[in-house]
Amino acid sequence: MTADTRPTVVIQTQRMGDLILTYPLLLWLGRTRPGQPVTVVAEPTFAGPLSRVSPAARYLPLAQGGSLIGQDCSLVVNLSIRPEAARLAGELAAETKCGPVTDASGVTRVHGDWQLYRASLVGNNRHNRFHWAELNALDAVPLPVVVATRWPEPRHGESGRVKVGLFVGASQPEKRPGAAFFAALARELIRRGLTPVLLGGPAEVELGAAVAHLVKAPIANLCGRLGLGALALLGQELALLVTPDTGPMHLAAWTGWRVLNLSIGPVNAWETGPYQPGHYVLTPRLSCRGCWACAAGTPACQGLFDPTRVAYVAARLARGEDKRLVGARLPGCRLWRSDRDARGLYRLLPLDQPGSPEARETLGELWKGVFGWLFGAWDAAPARNAVAGLVREQPRLAASLGRGLAVLGAALSQGVRDGDVPDVAFMNRFAPHVRPLAGFVERVLQNGDGSRAARLRCLSLLEQVASLGPWS
Repeated sequence: MTADTRPTVVIQTQRMGDLILTYPLLLWLGRTRPGQPVTVVAEPTFAGPLSRVSPAARYLPLAQGGSLIGQDCSLVVNLSIRPEAARLAGELAAETKCGPVTDASGVTRVHGDWQLYRASLVGNNRHNRFHWAELNALDAVPLPVVVATRWPEPRHGESGRVKVGLFVGASQPEKRPGAAFFAALARELIRRGLTPVLLGGPAEVELGAAVAHLVKAPIANLCGRLGLGALALLGQELALLVTPDTGPMHLAAWTGWRVLNLSIGPVNAWETGPYQPGHYVLTPRLSCRGCWACAAGTPACQGLFDPTRVAYVAARLARGEDKRLVGARLPGCRLWRSDRDARGLYRLLPLDQPGSPEARETLGELWKGVFGWLFGAWDAAPARNAVAGLVREQPRLAASLGRGLAVLGAALSQGVRDGDVPDVAFMNRFAPHVRPLAGFVERVLQNGDGSRAARLRCLSLLEQVASLGPWS
């Protein structure tokens, strides 16, 4: 039997962190499609400097993606939201396509249930518990391959390592603390016998200088002085990186440099936290945490992280004293460890005082079980058990969810009669705990132009979810 040597193409033209979260997919493609070369269409600004730490792949800029047209590809996975990327995906000849694809008539549709689910999370990710790295892959890679991967633990702090990196930047100002916070954190680390090192790219030169000035003590400021390759090498010498949700955070986690992620602003650590096990995440104790976009002018979560408490956590991690953080009380925030759940997928394990799980965490696990079942990743048992747990622990919430499903069913039935394609307001008609399914239904209908087949599929999905009850 002749080996399949047709190429696989992955299109990821977003930011640095998005590219690094594509690396697990590239790794899994190499394992599941041996002999099929992988070409990644990506931004050369990131792809070139990071090629040394990337799984085996050939990188092309989007402007040269047309050179792939005419080849017989085995698979095309488009992970980009750029219209040019969807057009390229449509122009390539491939047996299977995943993600946004624009056809010859200019119509864009999302291929693959997992990619369509990911699209439904835009402005609707409160209860999502699937990590981006896994959503990138699950349409193209069998789940057993994903869960069988064993990631090495990040390097633990040692007595000889006293340097702690502080990455001061982020893609948006609301995703990071300010200069005063980092200066106070640096002073606290110095007081604890550690050596902080300020890190950042060219965009953080001014911020790094402001932090260094406020520290009022000698401090290494490398903002704007290191390329990505040099940053990865420096990480091999430092005990810890304290960072907002940034591309360098994902680079650190991928290369085994332990991370303490300050999850601030419109980010969801369940989606874009450090993916490999053994890293740590601080989240604010706010009901709005994990938002898509902040509704307030200045995010309240930026002021909840106390530099002294963050320094305490960082010092424990830098010295390899992780176990002493279990049960730690950290007013204003929660501490989590990146881990794997019973199915082998990403989870955040809370390390603070034990107690009853929050309603949002219970709902997150419920919807995770539901969508994994609906998409064929596992059987109905996890979803059914999650519903039973919700009924037992949160009976009023369970009853409300049951009523919300009934309202969604009525709206779908009316839509079948009217034949309208819902706009983005459809999902927002429902309570937040119903929106995961309402948002996916909205996307299915839009993706199928409101066709009868799309509406019947939505009604079938709703019937399956309703069958998981009784809801009260």
